[in-house]
Amino acid sequence: MPEQVLPAPQLSSKTSSVLTQAYAYGLAGVLMFSGGIVSTRLAVLELPAIFVGAGRAAVAGILSLLLLWLMQQQIPARRFWPGLAMVAFGAAFAFPVLSALALQWTDAAHATLVTTLMPLFTAVFGAWLSRQVPRPWFWLFACCGAALVLWYSAVEHQISALALADGLLLLACLFCGRAYAKGAMLATELGSWQVICWALVLALPVLLPWTLWQIPAIDFRAVSVSAWLGFAYLSVFSMFLGFFAWYRGLSLGGVAQISQLQQLSPFLGLGWAALCLGENVSLLQLGIAALVVLCILLGRRFG
Repeated sequence: MPEQVLPAPQLSSKTSSVLTQAYAYGLAGVLMFSGGIVSTRLAVLELPAIFVGAGRAAVAGILSLLLLWLMQQQIPARRFWPGLAMVAFGAAFAFPVLSALALQWTDAAHATLVTTLMPLFTAVFGAWLSRQVPRPWFWLFACCGAALVLWYSAVEHQISALALADGLLLLACLFCGRAYAKGAMLATELGSWQVICWALVLALPVLLPWTLWQIPAIDFRAVSVSAWLGFAYLSVFSMFLGFFAWYRGLSLGGVAQISQLQQLSPFLGLGWAALCLGENVSLLQLGIAALVVLCILLGRRFG
């Protein structure tokens, strides 16, 4: 009888250790992603927005190319390339460029709040691409979350430039949500980090010339260290290493459990905006962020 119960604690301890690692990797990924909006704001204050948006992905693309070569990864089969092109457009082109353009006209705290819709867009496209239709409760809570953000954007700010910024941010989330959903499907066959690396490499022939074209417009003597640090953070952490930690956590702990860490992103982003940029984070912004997160959680629970 004792011999039968002894293995159980060992299995439980091992499982607990793996889950702890999964949460650690997942949290590291979320932390790196949450600094993206603030870093973009730091960079676009002194660097051309197109350079920041295209350049961050171009640098990550070069790093991806080197990593794929060092790891001797084979080129994916032709049937994967349409999906990789979808990921490349959304994650490596649309979101970096559109968010950089938007952050010329709005602050990081406001942008962070608008991008809380990203998990909702990801879930919607995930359901569409996998042909799994969620129950009506999911759509109800998804619409409530979107309505909250749109209401905030309409009521809190009346300036046309900010309206344009919100439109760009919503488009960025729309395209990136589709890229995340498609990337998750491809990762089951290609591997998690391989998907983002191949997508970045696929976008490199477009992004690298566009980045180089912007260099003559930069007055290097006038750009501060903080702007370059923001650009470097975007290129190395938000666009490259963050995906590695995030997908590692998902693979160890499962998508259902570890993906819940995404709910921390808006609050971390608002915290970075206050800490790094000295922006005022209002109670209204915190309240809207909390309500949007609640809508996402309820949608997943009942949908």
